[in-house]
Parts: sequence; C-alpha cells; structure tokens
Amino acid sequence: MASRSLFPKHLPLLFRTPRVSSCESFSHSSPACFSTHIVGDSPILVRDFIRSALYDPNQGYFSQRSGSVGVLEKSIKFNLLEGRKAYMKHLDGIYRKNDISWFTPVELFKPWYAHGIAEAIMRTADLSIPLKIYEIGGGSGTCAKGIMDYIMLNAPTRVYNNMTYISVEISSSLAKKQLETVGEVHCHLSKFRVECRDAADHSGWGDVDQQPCWVIMLEVLDNLPHDLIYSENQVSPWMEVWVQKQQDRSELSELYKPLQDPLITRCLEIMDLDKDNARASSTARNIWAKVFPKPRRCWLPTGCLKLLEVLHRALPKMSLIASDFSYLPDVKVLGERAPLVSKKKDGHSSDYSSYLNAKGDADIFFPTDFLLLERIDHYCSGWLKLQKDKSSKQGKKRRTIMLDPSLFMEEFGQPSRTRTKDGYNPLLDDFKNTKIYLSVPTHNTK
Repeated sequence: MASRSLFPKHLPLLFRTPRVSSCESFSHSSPACFSTHIVGDSPILVRDFIRSALYDPNQGYFSQRSGSVGVLEKSIKFNLLEGRKAYMKHLDGIYRKNDISWFTPVELFKPWYAHGIAEAIMRTADLSIPLKIYEIGGGSGTCAKGIMDYIMLNAPTRVYNNMTYISVEISSSLAKKQLETVGEVHCHLSKFRVECRDAADHSGWGDVDQQPCWVIMLEVLDNLPHDLIYSENQVSPWMEVWVQKQQDRSELSELYKPLQDPLITRCLEIMDLDKDNARASSTARNIWAKVFPKPRRCWLPTGCLKLLEVLHRALPKMSLIASDFSYLPDVKVLGERAPLVSKKKDGHSSDYSSYLNAKGDADIFFPTDFLLLERIDHYCSGWLKLQKDKSSKQGKKRRTIMLDPSLFMEEFGQPSRTRTKDGYNPLLDDFKNTKIYLSVPTHNTK
C-alpha cells in the first residue's frame, strides 16, 4: 500500500479501508452494480462507454462530481514541515477536511509546479512574437493563474501584456471556477478566456492557426477514452470490443467484432500489433495456441490519438507539454495498459475489477505509455506516414523528450520551495510513476 503514495490521485489511499470485493470481470448479475443507463438498445464501442461514464452531462463522473478535483485554500508551507511523516499527516488532514477524491500535483505544489512549467515555456518560446498558451482540461484554474503570475513577474512587460491564455474545458462548472481563480488577479482576465468545449472536436478550433503556440495537458491523457481489443488466443486476430446490454436488461457484457473502426485501425497501425500477429503465425505457435489458449486483451489510447490528430491539424506549430502517470500499481482490470477504476465514498476508496462497473460514480484512469505517446505524436505530425514513402528524405517534424518530474523541476523549477526541514522533498521524491513529455516542432514543416 505504500507504493500508492507515489502518485497524486491516490495519496489518500494510504488511509483507506479494505476495498470492496471484486465483481465478475466481463458479465454481471446485480442490477444495482452496473451502468446499464449508459448503454442503449444498440452496442457501443468501449471508448464511447468510457466517455459516457466519465463525461456524460447528466450521468458522467466529472459532471456529477464537480468537486472531485480538490482546491487548496492556501499553499502548503513545506519549509515549516519536519519531514515526510509530517507532510503525510498534513496531507491526510487536508483530504479528510475536504472529502474530495484527489489533488493534482499543480494544486499540491502551488504555485511552484506551475512556475516550473512557465519557466520551461519562457526558455523555449520565441518571445519576439506574442505568446499564446492553450491549456486542455484546466481543472480549477490553478495552473493558468500560476503561469500567468510567473510571466507577469519574470518576463519582459511586453510579453505579459501581449500574451493570450486559452483554457479549453469540457466541464461548465470547472470553466466557471477557472475564471474565478484567474480573476483573483484582475489584470489577468483581459488575457485569459475559457472555451467550454471538447478539445477533441475539430469543429471547435476553427481555421488552422499557423502561429507558434504552447499546449499544456496536465493529468489529461489518463482520463481520455480508450478502446479495447481482444484475441481468444496467442495467434487469433484482434477483434474490437463493444459493450451491450444482456437480454434481461440488467446486465452488461462484451461483444467481439472483426476490426473495422478507422480510429482503432490507425492506432494498431502506429503500434504495429498487426505485424506482431503476422510474426506469430508459425505452425508450432498455432498448435500451442490451440492446446493452451491464452486470451489477450489490449487497451488502445484512441482518445489520445484523436486529440493529437485534431491538435496537429488545428495548431501545426504547437509546442506540447504533458504530464501523467507512466505506471499504475494494483490495477485489477485485465489487459495491457489497463485502467484503474476507483470509487470514493465516505472518505474511502474502492477499486473495481471491471471497467463495466463504472456508472458515473467511479473514476477511470489509464497509465500512459510515453514511448507510444511519442509515436502517436510523430504520426499525427505526418512524419511516420512519410517513412512509408521510401523516396522521402524528410527528417522528424518534432523534437521530443520524456523527463521524470524531479529532473524537470530541478531544471526549470525552484525545488527549495517544496523541501521540508530534514531535506525530504515530495515534489522530487514521491512522484516516481509520472513523467513529463515535451514536444516542439523542428524546421521540417513541409
């Protein structure tokens, strides 16, 4: 259970009670346990089920739980705490007082986390042109305010005066909260706006913007919809997984169909899983698979692919900074890159063994395969597609790097601000299962 302290969403699980018992994995018998309201008369893809379970305006997790992301009343004074034990005790008190699901790192370490991001942007951006920043899923607005504060105090006056900060937020309640948070510094409001829409919907972006800009996504990738593919043994072809109601209308089950969805197909192309299947088709392997069949399940970040396709199309000269979980311990859901499905009630968290248990009251979040994220990024920029053209001599269109938060903050942040009296620093020491991804355009833009 100590390993849970490594990641921000589940710090309170250090103090949790025993989890609920697991339900059966792929079909269910208790009508009170399942989200049959999300699935209509026709089957839906897993990504559509997850999107509804999280974002449905009436029944989704983030719609029902506008307070699921916590807001600290004031910054933690790390320098006054004795060490790790004192920090964990202080954090436990904050969680018990607020009775919310989780605090993001940018909230726990405000304003220092946001200041580190702002410094990275200032060192990398061309400040001779107006600075434009987009933030996808800005939460309570803490990151936006911290970045704008830092630029106001540390950048040339003209940079702050001419900057634009745009938050693209799907939740109307969080959009309102962001305006309140940023508005605590009145002069920020003339440079800040919230667009309440789905960032993955291309129509919301309007015409292509050819100007350089920054896009920030903090703890966004983990809650993007994913698809699921299934194979009944080691050599059988992959199949799409759909979710359907059972005949008695009180249960949900999975339905397997041949691959046909374009988004799933593109994701498989990037991952080269179809080539893995081709290499596996040896006679000995086929015999082994028939004698000892081993079903396979693989989760695909199709929501990430769709979002990056839209961003690269709308903002071809964007620089990207994203942070998220690279690993999640104690996941009960089956499959490669499977999500953690967690529900919190009366201050106690429970993990489920199936994503089908989510019914608007459970968070569904995934680990991010950052090497795969890099491939998706290159694919959406057009570079990986060019590699199939043997005559193309073009180089990569993106320069990318993956960093541990400790390395990022030691380079761009102020680590002394989050250090306790005995030298323990939760910002540098605790978040071992998260990474920060930086991606900037090269000159190979054609």
